[in-house]
Amino acid sequence: MPEKVPDIQPDPPVEIRQILDGDVMAGARLIRCIEAGDPAAAQMLGKLYSHAGNAFVIGITGPPGAGKSTLINSLITMFRKKQFTVGVVAVDPSSRKTGGAVLGDRVRMQAHAGDKGVFIRSMAARGAAGGLARAAKDTCLVLDAMGYEIIIVEPVGSGQADLEITTLVHSLGLVAIPGTGDGIQAVKAGLLEAADLFIVNKTDLPGAASEMMTLEHLVQQRSLEPDTWQPPVVGTCARTGEGVDRLADLFLDHRQFMKDHQVLEKIQTAQAGEYFNTLVRQMVMDRIDPWIDRQVAAFLDTAAQKAAVAADPYQAARKLADRLTRFLAEPDSEVF
Repeated sequence: MPEKVPDIQPDPPVEIRQILDGDVMAGARLIRCIEAGDPAAAQMLGKLYSHAGNAFVIGITGPPGAGKSTLINSLITMFRKKQFTVGVVAVDPSSRKTGGAVLGDRVRMQAHAGDKGVFIRSMAARGAAGGLARAAKDTCLVLDAMGYEIIIVEPVGSGQADLEITTLVHSLGLVAIPGTGDGIQAVKAGLLEAADLFIVNKTDLPGAASEMMTLEHLVQQRSLEPDTWQPPVVGTCARTGEGVDRLADLFLDHRQFMKDHQVLEKIQTAQAGEYFNTLVRQMVMDRIDPWIDRQVAAFLDTAAQKAAVAADPYQAARKLADRLTRFLAEPDSEVF
């Protein structure tokens, strides 16, 4: 049976206060409601929004098998040693049957299960673009409002498709592994321009030094304006923890650089605008999608239309799309 969504009623102000006080159970309830699409969750997010904006959001992306989850596990340890509280949003591949996460990254981070300064949440991508779940941004907002100082986001790890994460994080680390040519792939994906740190993980494997040299060369070719951040290349072995302390320091250095150069505030402002755009689009599509389904069903209701689709679905779809678009622009007109 499907899991029952917890009720965040009947007293939202109490729930809000609990979340702002860092209550883990209250935060978890709201995140579950966000994933379930509960309308009450949106109302609570609106009340929390003005209390967020203090967390430093880090993205860790790269191809499957790069050891991102193990690396994040080690990063949590390093940040906790520096007395930072840490939230993690790990987006996993979706089950084709249930839509749930196939593999929860929390399994790899069980060492922190008893740490009250760490909150780890896995969620299913459910087909969201760029390897990010639709609920990932809202979950970061909840963790931010709860007081977590550093939030780490791990997308699915489809490699070249993970540019969407740049709309969510303040600092992006791209993980490559020796002997795979991921440095070159990063250029094709545009991640070379997007990444703020380049991480060669599994430095105990052959080819690590060569991979680092390749990435360093590519970074040097990157066109940078004066007084801009020069992305460093760092080697790590997440399994042993080697190099992870330096990686944590580099992320914090990047945060300080952005603050000193008034970049962080600009990034947050731009991301807030993009988020508002996304909210509007999602809310409009939630209303329009059922109507489109009805129009498509009506369109296919005659043998002639079915024959047209069978002969050339592209042309038939274009004609219907033109009609629907015209109707939306001129509501008094008839679709058919």
